[in-house]
Amino acid sequence: MKLRFTKMHGAGNDFVVFDAISQRVELSPEQVRRIADRHFGVGCDQLLVVEKPQGSDADFRYRIYNADGGEVEQCGNGARCFVRFVRDEGLTDKDEIRVETLSGLIVLRLESNGEVTVNMGMPIFEPQRIPYASSSNELVQALAVGGQTVQITAISMGNPHAVQVVANADAAPVTTQGPLIENHPSFPKRVNAGFMEVVNRGHIRLRVWERGAGETLACGTGACAAVVAGIRRGLLDSPVRVTTHGGDLTIRWDGADNAGNDALQAAVWMTGPAVKVFDGEIDL
Repeated sequence: MKLRFTKMHGAGNDFVVFDAISQRVELSPEQVRRIADRHFGVGCDQLLVVEKPQGSDADFRYRIYNADGGEVEQCGNGARCFVRFVRDEGLTDKDEIRVETLSGLIVLRLESNGEVTVNMGMPIFEPQRIPYASSSNELVQALAVGGQTVQITAISMGNPHAVQVVANADAAPVTTQGPLIENHPSFPKRVNAGFMEVVNRGHIRLRVWERGAGETLACGTGACAAVVAGIRRGLLDSPVRVTTHGGDLTIRWDGADNAGNDALQAAVWMTGPAVKVFDGEIDL
């Protein structure tokens, strides 16, 4: 079975994208892992599949698979690449499209400068909806990790995140502590671990250990979760520039701090690049 694909990246977070509208795409977890392998396959953090929508209120359906073969709910950098892909492939001529994901409907917009803005939806703070096994609704909570206690803010951006503030992102224990947080029993569906350094009220540096993928050069939902956590903790003001190893993203959230629940019901908007690297064909 031969499949055509496009290799893309959003701020260094890289993807293999398949058009499942013009070709049949049915992949097993083993095949996903093979494609994602950087030595024996194409190599990517996630694999993205473009499908026809299941409902009448969307333009496309968007499926996301991590490098370990598991399907996940959301990927912000992948969403931007999704827009670039469907436009470049002539699948739509719209500048704004509505896309179905496992976490719900999202709205994506191609900007005149070539960057893409994504309405990432409203952040979720309730532990049971993240999901996060905690009886407390406190914004900052202690988590025992590898013999020490870290202070995290748990947030869902359609997928679960545990964000902690660190003094220096470069020196943060991402590769050692990240896997422990990812697989912590308090997160029944695992979790993305974010390590955020606050540079100033409008700028952070961020590293993310992604569940099923390891540390990536950028994480769109992780950037959104970190900014929301920082704003609610009184450390940041929207909009915020998020510097990752792969480049910069701009995150805007007009929710407030702890002033009231109504103020928290605001969507998170992310703007950043989406780049096509090459087209190819793989024989599975």
